[in-house]
Amino acid sequence: MSKTERISVGEAIVKFLDNQYVEFDGKQTKFVEGFFTIFGHGCVLGVGEALSMTRHGIKVYQGKNEQGMAQVATAFAKQSNRRRIIPCISSIGPGAANMVTAAGTATANNIPLLLFMGDTFACRQPDPVLQQIEHEYDPTITTNDAFRAVTRYFDRITRPEMIMTALVNAMRVLLDPGRTGAVAIALPQDVQGECCDYPSDFFRKRVHRIARPVPPQDQLEEVAAAIRGSKKPMVIVGGGVKYSEAGKEVAAFCEKFNIPFGETQAGKSAIPSSHPLNLGGVGATGNSAANSIASKADVIIAVGTRFTDFTTASKSLFAKAQVITLNASDFHANKLDSIKAVGDAKSGIVALGKLLEGYASSYGGEIAAAKAAWEKEMKRLTGIKIGDGYKPEIDSHTPDAVDAYIKAHGGAMAQTTAIGIIRECIPADSIVVGSSGSLPGDLQRMWTTDCVDSYNMEYGYSCMGYEIAGTLGAKIANPEREVYAMVGDGSYLMLHTEMVTAVQEGLKMNVLVFDNASFGCINNLQMEQGVDSLCTELRYRKGNKPIREGKFMNIDFAMNARSYGFVAYTAKNEEELRAAIADSLKQTRPTLIDIKVAPKSMTHGYDSWWHVGVTDNPHSEKSEKARENRKKMLEKARKY
Repeated sequence: MSKTERISVGEAIVKFLDNQYVEFDGKQTKFVEGFFTIFGHGCVLGVGEALSMTRHGIKVYQGKNEQGMAQVATAFAKQSNRRRIIPCISSIGPGAANMVTAAGTATANNIPLLLFMGDTFACRQPDPVLQQIEHEYDPTITTNDAFRAVTRYFDRITRPEMIMTALVNAMRVLLDPGRTGAVAIALPQDVQGECCDYPSDFFRKRVHRIARPVPPQDQLEEVAAAIRGSKKPMVIVGGGVKYSEAGKEVAAFCEKFNIPFGETQAGKSAIPSSHPLNLGGVGATGNSAANSIASKADVIIAVGTRFTDFTTASKSLFAKAQVITLNASDFHANKLDSIKAVGDAKSGIVALGKLLEGYASSYGGEIAAAKAAWEKEMKRLTGIKIGDGYKPEIDSHTPDAVDAYIKAHGGAMAQTTAIGIIRECIPADSIVVGSSGSLPGDLQRMWTTDCVDSYNMEYGYSCMGYEIAGTLGAKIANPEREVYAMVGDGSYLMLHTEMVTAVQEGLKMNVLVFDNASFGCINNLQMEQGVDSLCTELRYRKGNKPIREGKFMNIDFAMNARSYGFVAYTAKNEEELRAAIADSLKQTRPTLIDIKVAPKSMTHGYDSWWHVGVTDNPHSEKSEKARENRKKMLEKARKY
């Protein structure tokens, strides 16, 4: 008769998670190293008691916002190339609902995130309990059912035995390279404390081996034939290259066959920016080098990307090219009517290279010319000076917006100039983290790095609030490296409280706030479509007039950071920014630099298009032009 252990559900969860390991290319790592929580009445007992009172090797972190702590965990897993996780647990009701956004972030980006949510009582004796939403037609529905739409696996544990199959299924999903995302397990409050005779073998050390499946031979041969028939192919390096650690192999493939490559947000830093065939970011937020080559390519070889509308410029950028995919996910590999090879990026690209012996593209000097043209543009972008006579390239509702901002803030620099200074001054192996606003576009175009895994951009969900929480997660994953949040003032105001957790844990993270007193990229979207600025600039209300008529607000983000225990600075010009970065590198405490950047001083354009909801009932000449442009672009874009 097999041995059993009579313990509670909460204890079983902790004991099981403490014994999960991952093996990849022969290297074994502990899968669960930490646990994030904000204790409430739905989790402080049960799982909370187990974390507090039993022996285990899991470090427990105190979150400050449930969404924030789950974003920390998401960034940690991303920075760990999906081979380490930090599970999170919340109370019921609003605590659980706060994590729904983070679950969507993880699932959209194919990042493993394990969430436990407190739930109502399975016995229903005290119904309705505090924070319960009642449904007359179905008492089994709770707040936690909202997770079904944003997870890869959802379960609710109503008997203690059920936790065994739930945890095994969780590991299956979390460690599947092609299907990973958020896993949510709802835990009724009474069930968490119930005991069961669990088989001792259930808690054994489990080593999950992540394989490198080679695509089927017939798929590889079809892909190879398509490439052989092309003259000017181009590779798109997606996140799958990063997570497979296939950067060197993809670079070698491109070198051998003289094929240039562009990067998605998730693929950036998989291959050094200085590589002569690396064109940089591609798509709606891509640069002129990558987009000009992509627009003329006859074959696109997409490795490990899921083809978001930003990567494809809403399917307009390489609309006439034959698309080839190499992806661990059959679902993503089938997009854009592709010729597909389903398998691991590293093993797949090596196998494909063997079938292309003797092939070479017909590129001549156009790759170098495209890169040289972009370098010239980079010098212009990083040398912009804000002052009298500066005219932004992007329209503003008020012609004096820049002057009004400078008057309110006492000075400002161009956002692109600030990025150039930061790139120059921070350590080469620094990790930058971002997510939303105009900064992801600027960074995909402008950021260069030769250090692997130094770019942690969440752009599958473009979730405001990921930036600072994500920086803490990246720092926990790589405590020996400097980590920088690249965050706009809008995202900072939305969610920044995990800064307190960084102080609490003694983790030095760096927050760079780009304060343009607005939701700048959305204000651009308004203006470009002929819509008057409304609620996208941070201005005071002036009587009953529209808020766009008021003066710019001036928030002292540095003062806010100091109140949490950060060392903080304010930079209104290039000299102050250089000095702040230099001094911040001497600090052992977390730092924040409040960078005052002028409105409309971000990057823009470069032959890209983004399909947005343009009205069919124009209210201005500009909105009429936007409608006509949409019609023109849809005629040239792919239809599916």
